[in-house]
Amino acid sequence: MRTVWLVFAVAAAAGARSLDADLLIVGGGESAVAAAVQAADLGVARIALVNDIEWLGGQFSAEAVGAVDEWTIYRSRRVNFPRSGLFLEVMRQLRAHNGRKHGVVSPGNAYTALDTIEPRDAAEMFAGLIEPYRGQITYLRPYQPVAALRSGNQVQGFIFEHPGDPQRRLTVRARLTIDASDWGDAIRLSGARYRAGPDLRSRFGEENAPESLQGEEANEMNPITFCFVLRDAGRPSIVSPPPDYDARKYQGSNGNTMAAFRKAGWPKGVWTSLSPIFVDSDYPEGMYSGNQSIYTFRRLVDRYHHGLPPGSESLLMNWPVQDYPLYRYPQRVVDELERMEQGASRKNIVEMSYAQRRVVFEDAKRHSLGFLHFLQTEGHEATGDYPQSFRYMELSTEFGTPDRFPFKPYIREGLRLEALYMLREQDIKARHNVQAASEMKFGDLGWARVMPPDNVFGFQFNIDFHPTRRLFLHDDPNGPWMLVQTANRNWSTHTDRGGFPLRGLIPVEVDGMLGAGKNLGVSSIVSSAIRLHGQTMMAGQAAAAAAWLCLREGIEPRALAARWALVRELQLKLVSGARGRPGVLLWPYHDLHPDDRHFVAANMLAVRGIWTGDADSLDFQPWRTVSRRELARALRRAARSVGAGPGPSGQGGEEPATWAHLYEALQTLGWPASAGLTKWDRRLSASSPLLNRAELALHLWAAIRGLPEVNPLAARYLEAGHDLDGDGIPDREDGLPFDRNHDGAPDYLEDRPGGE
Repeated sequence: MRTVWLVFAVAAAAGARSLDADLLIVGGGESAVAAAVQAADLGVARIALVNDIEWLGGQFSAEAVGAVDEWTIYRSRRVNFPRSGLFLEVMRQLRAHNGRKHGVVSPGNAYTALDTIEPRDAAEMFAGLIEPYRGQITYLRPYQPVAALRSGNQVQGFIFEHPGDPQRRLTVRARLTIDASDWGDAIRLSGARYRAGPDLRSRFGEENAPESLQGEEANEMNPITFCFVLRDAGRPSIVSPPPDYDARKYQGSNGNTMAAFRKAGWPKGVWTSLSPIFVDSDYPEGMYSGNQSIYTFRRLVDRYHHGLPPGSESLLMNWPVQDYPLYRYPQRVVDELERMEQGASRKNIVEMSYAQRRVVFEDAKRHSLGFLHFLQTEGHEATGDYPQSFRYMELSTEFGTPDRFPFKPYIREGLRLEALYMLREQDIKARHNVQAASEMKFGDLGWARVMPPDNVFGFQFNIDFHPTRRLFLHDDPNGPWMLVQTANRNWSTHTDRGGFPLRGLIPVEVDGMLGAGKNLGVSSIVSSAIRLHGQTMMAGQAAAAAAWLCLREGIEPRALAARWALVRELQLKLVSGARGRPGVLLWPYHDLHPDDRHFVAANMLAVRGIWTGDADSLDFQPWRTVSRRELARALRRAARSVGAGPGPSGQGGEEPATWAHLYEALQTLGWPASAGLTKWDRRLSASSPLLNRAELALHLWAAIRGLPEVNPLAARYLEAGHDLDGDGIPDREDGLPFDRNHDGAPDYLEDRPGGE
C-alpha cells in the first residue's frame, strides 16, 4: 500500500480525541474521496475525512465492484456515458495503471465493462488522490458515527466510535458536514428527515410506485450483493460449502434453468438466469456484444487472450443469483436479530445497529460462498472440464480478510435524504417515456422531462432494480430460497438524459448538512438509476463545491440554493474544473468532452436555458453550421438573461449564419466582440465564413459571462407555499420552478408565455 497509510496512521492510533474542521466528510467511498479532493482544490483549509474501514474507494475497492459498468444507449448501441470531472481523472489513472501492470489499458475483456480494476489497486489509487493534501485533509479511520452534535437546528459535528473498541472515541466539530457514508448514518443521526424503502404512488405520482405496502414490504430495497474476486490457481480449489448450502438456490445458473426449477418444485415468477457458466470470448465488438457467460460477465483481467502469466486471471463475481434481498430474512437470521433486539428483524436495514447489519452481511456472504461452491461442483460437472473452470480458481487474498471476502457488500440503495427537491421517476424520462415499466423498450434516448436549472451534474442510467424479494420453497423460511423481481421493480425501465439539482443535496430543515454518495434527494425508483461509480463521484464533487461556497459566504446550504447568482457560480466552478482537473458535464451531451475548448460555454448556455439541446439529437454537434433562426433565438434569450432588452428582432430563416451576422448582433447589443469577429464587419469585408455551433457558444458565452443574470422570479425562490411560475405545482415540488410549460427554458427568456 502507499505510504499514505503510514502518514495518517497517527491520527487513528491515539485514544479518544477531538478535532475541529471547516468541513467534515463522513465515509471513505468514491464519493467521499471526490468530495475531499474537490474541497481541497477549492481551498477549504481544514477537511476531516472519517472512514469506517482502512480502504478508500468504495465501489471500486472495498465493495470489489471493479468492473465499471456505466453504459447508456447512443445511436442504438450500448456505450459508456460521457465521463467527466474527477471520475474521468480516476478512469484515466485506472487505464494508465493497467497499462503499466498488464501491458494493456483494458485487460478485462468483460461483457459489461470496457474498463476494469482490481480492488487493491483501486484502493491505492484513491489513497493517492488525497496524498497531496496532507496539510488540508486529515484522514481518520476506522471510525463510525454514533451521535450528532447539534445546537438547535444546526449540526455542528459528530461523535464517532472505533468499530473494534467503543471506548476509543473521536469527536469532530465542523462548520459543515457531508454525509457520503454507505447507509446515510450521519443524516439519520443528525435528525434530518429521510426515507428508506418504497415510496407510495401517492407521494410523487410515480407510475411504477406501489399504491400500498403490506407489512415488511415497507423495507423492500435494491438488494445488497457480497461480491468476491477469484484468481486462477492452476489446481482444484473447491471451497467448503456454507452450513446452509442447498444447490437448488443456484440451479438457475447452469443454463438448464426452467427445467431445474420445475424439477426442484419452484413456482413461476422466480428470477432465472439463462446464461451459461462459460463461453470463451474477448468481445472484439466491445462490451455487451457476443455471448455472455457468468465467467466473462465482469472479468477483471483476461490472461488467456492477453498472454499474461499464470495467476493473473481475475474475475469479479457479481452475478444476480448472489443478490441478497433486505427483508423477509431466512429464519436463522431472524432468530439472531431477535436475540439482539426484539423487532430487529422487521427493521429497515438503514435503521439497524452496526452489529445487526453485520448479521445480515454475514448471511449474504454465506449466500455468495454457496454460489461459488455450486460453480465449482455441480456447475463444473454440468458444463465440463476446461482451463477456465471455476474449479481451478480461488478466492483472492488481496483484501487481507480472514474469509477473503471484501470489506463491504455492494450497496445499491440506502437512506434517501428528504431534500429541497426530490427527483422522481417522471422527471428522468422524456414526455413520451412516462409510462409503465412493463411497456418500456430499450431504444434511443432523449432529454429528460426535467432538466433542472440548478443542475450540478448530468447523468443517465436505466431504472435498475436487481431482484428485491425472496421466495422460500414451500414458504418455509428454514429452507432454500430464490430471488423474485416484480413487474415494476426490475432492470428494464427506460430513462432519458437528465441532470441532478443542487436542491437534491440539501436537507429541507436541518442546517449544517449536505448529502452525497447515494444519500440524495431522490425517490426509491430514481435511486436505482443514480448509483454508479461516476454518478456518486460527481455527487461528492457537487456537495463539496456547495460546501466551499457556503463556507466562503458564511451561509447555510439552503441559503445557497436560494441565491441564484451563487448557484450559477457553483455551476461554473464545477464545469470549469479546479487545478487543471477535468470539468463536470452539466448538460449531458454525448459528444461534449472536458478537453473541448467550447465545453464550459456549451454547458453554461444550456443550463441557463439560453441554448439547450436539440430535441432530435443527444449531440452538441460543434461543427454544424448555425442557422440564422437558431442564432437569433440564442441571442434573444441571452439578451433577456442579462436584462439587455428583447434582443434582436425577427426570427431569421434556415439559411446559414455567418461570423458577420454574429458580429453585427453583438454590436447592436453593445456586447464585446473578439478581434477575430471584428475583422468580419461587413462594411470592411465582402465575405464572411459560416458560423458553427462551437464558435457561437464560445463568442456568446464570452459576451455575457461577466454580466449579472436577471431572473425576475429568483427573489422568492424556494420560499414555502409559493408557485413562482404559476403552473399549479408548488416550488418545493417543481423540478422546473421558472418554467410554466416545462419546455426546458425559463419563461422569462421566451418571446411569449408558454413558449416561443
